[in-house]
Amino acid sequence: MAHLPSRRRLALAVPVVLSLTASLGFLPAAASAAPATTSATQAADAGTLAYVVNTKVDHRTIESVKKAIAAADGTVVTTYDKIGVIVVHSANPSFGAQIRAVRGVQSAGATRTSPLSPAGTTDEGAAQPLSKAEAAKAAAASAAAGQSEPLEADQWDLRAIGADKAAAINPGSSKVTVAVIDTGVDDTHPDLAPNFSASQSANCVGGVADTTPGAWRPYNPTEDYHGTHVAGEIAAARNGIGVAGVAPGVKVAGIKVSDPTNGLFYPENVVCAFVFAADHGVEITNNSYYVDPWLYNCMDDPDQKAIVDAVNRAQLYAQRKGTLNLASAGNSADDLDSDAIVDDSSPDDATPVTRTIDPHECFDVPTQLPGVVTVSATGVKNDKSYYSSYGYGVIDVAAPGGDRLYQIPTDTPSANGRILSTMPGGGYGWLQGTSMASPHAAGVAALLKSKHPWATPAQLQALLKAQAVNPGCPESYDQDGNGTQDATCVGNKRVNGFYGWGIVNALRAVK
Repeated sequence: MAHLPSRRRLALAVPVVLSLTASLGFLPAAASAAPATTSATQAADAGTLAYVVNTKVDHRTIESVKKAIAAADGTVVTTYDKIGVIVVHSANPSFGAQIRAVRGVQSAGATRTSPLSPAGTTDEGAAQPLSKAEAAKAAAASAAAGQSEPLEADQWDLRAIGADKAAAINPGSSKVTVAVIDTGVDDTHPDLAPNFSASQSANCVGGVADTTPGAWRPYNPTEDYHGTHVAGEIAAARNGIGVAGVAPGVKVAGIKVSDPTNGLFYPENVVCAFVFAADHGVEITNNSYYVDPWLYNCMDDPDQKAIVDAVNRAQLYAQRKGTLNLASAGNSADDLDSDAIVDDSSPDDATPVTRTIDPHECFDVPTQLPGVVTVSATGVKNDKSYYSSYGYGVIDVAAPGGDRLYQIPTDTPSANGRILSTMPGGGYGWLQGTSMASPHAAGVAALLKSKHPWATPAQLQALLKAQAVNPGCPESYDQDGNGTQDATCVGNKRVNGFYGWGIVNALRAVK
């Protein structure tokens, strides 16, 4: 299921999730959701699966559990002692059940439903390369407008949040790094090379960080462009080449977590990424994906429960070390505060089964985890993008993500409603999605961190909400003009289901 840009991504935000967690013992005993009919145990019969085993964090317990893992025919891949997460491979179809019965094990389960081979991202639609004609037209318009970057005239998104004016006041500090946890970043791109931090980059596929030079780069530049596009939105340099990022003075790092075979974002990879980012001084992470193979992880399933536990331990560890995590809200146009949502895409590494879940009890990871900033998408008119998920008490902030159908700019050379950014190999292209909204918010968060270097993740999130500009709920949201409301916005001018606390604003952030 690699690189299917139209795949749904659903998310809940902090206010709902805080009821589920106060510590590492945060998991509810059960969730009322239809049980999955594809079991990890059945899949394990065909070969080796990866598991996360979550334990108490004391050394004696961890060592005792490791012995039990070996006795159950498991092989330890790596151990994150500080958060009590052990990554294991095993071909024993009863491994999960056996290890869950071991003293000191708090949760354990398979991270996939199909055997290991010898997460989907949240962009909506395929990438559209910038044509030579478009580039020439944009360059002429940019020069006429006195803009520093040749393609800036087509970057309506920068102007929508005041990022062009903010850059003249404070482009961001080189002491602040935003790590793009994604499909890899092409650090050789001329717009990214000046701001790239190799020392804070890695390949976390398999659950173990590989810091070999270039390990963080995309596997296939033609297919794995997502992370490079995201990186450019955050921190493309103002160097007279191509485009500019929201925070062109900050550093950007790449932590690759996509599987080389199917492109999925497995839990052990994401656990590695959060821990690596935290241990290497990253201030902000951007997460434009959901952890595979489950779109929602339901607590009445031991495997899914273990996934939530493991990733949450890792991202909470990052927060405690001073890292703010942001994530995209999803492209399903669903109300995430609803009572029931149909998930027909999980598991995405095997044959999906249709199930109806309660999004208050089955969790999208990492977006729904506590302290993670959930970002919805807007277009050039500042309306909610047609594909963007929403929900009162769910969305934290909104940011430009593009809208190719109903919000087309009339004052740009290409008249393209998507987001223009960097592509592997030195190119540029258009993409839209909540995948594009999250990095805009991450860029503004980086500007805030530059101005307030001692701000904690919680304080930084509060600042991000405080500087946002809220349009309030629209009187009508009939995007296609058929007489039927396409979505219902609940809330008021202060906070609502479409925009959360509002659309981020880079100019207000630096002022």
